Amino acid sequence: MKLAVFTVMLPDFGLNDTLAVLKKTGYDGVEWRVTVNNPASADQEPSFWGNNHSTIDPSISDEELGALKVAQDAAGLLVPNLGCYIPVGDLKLTEQGMKIAKVLGAPSIRVGVSGYDRSISYRELLEQGRHYLHGVQELSQQYGVKGNIEIHHGNIASSASSARRLVEGFDPAHIGVIHDAGNMVHEGYENYRMGLEILGEYLAHVHVKNAAWACSQENIKSPGGSPWKSDWAPLKTGVVDLGQLMADVQHIGYDGWLSFEDFSSPHPDEASLVEQAAYIRSLLK
Repeated sequence: MKLAVFTVMLPDFGLNDTLAVLKKTGYDGVEWRVTVNNPASADQEPSFWGNNHSTIDPSISDEELGALKVAQDAAGLLVPNLGCYIPVGDLKLTEQGMKIAKVLGAPSIRVGVSGYDRSISYRELLEQGRHYLHGVQELSQQYGVKGNIEIHHGNIASSASSARRLVEGFDPAHIGVIHDAGNMVHEGYENYRMGLEILGEYLAHVHVKNAAWACSQENIKSPGGSPWKSDWAPLKTGVVDLGQLMADVQHIGYDGWLSFEDFSSPHPDEASLVEQAAYIRSLLK
């Protein structure tokens, strides 16, 4: 399996700096973050979801995109997926993501999944999500770029089972699922191997990160609330049994990409990138 980094976790690095550090630390690929940074955060300290320097703006010019592709090739890095931030139903932005993917050589992009906050019923959200995926599938057929939903807490695909229900019946050549065990610490945990088997042919990509639960009375926000709260954790100390996860992805015959998305330190550096890659490679052996 090949290793990549989702650049959401590298907010301090510009695009060319990202390519340089990933080449130096021995990664095989780069999963670009593609979204518009909030202008209000431009003067703030770099952060994962704020002023993130390792981000491609969807409105990037053809010249800038071409130059990035040249630099990417010079670094010897492939692009397994684009981490786009696309609202459900926004086919215009979906198409723009696929156009960027075509230039950079990415076989897939991440597409939107409806969040669940109890204000709209699951059935209605499922219907909306599947209607959107029909449009995504049509664009995928046109551009040759797959649309991947991600298993993520807080949305209607928080587990392998719910993700499979959302994509069921679509062509797995055009619609896939990103497995994310770290997100499933917060919500949606299922036995890793069973979940991977449930996804079956829809498994398209795997994110690697970790999280953990902590207990504190300060976490209680309302009477009867729980003192338990989940948060991101280093790969080696979180709840995710990464040794078991690596064994399970290999057991089902997955030989695609493992893309790091570690949020345990606000400013990952070269040393941490080397350590993470070495750790996962040791588990694969």
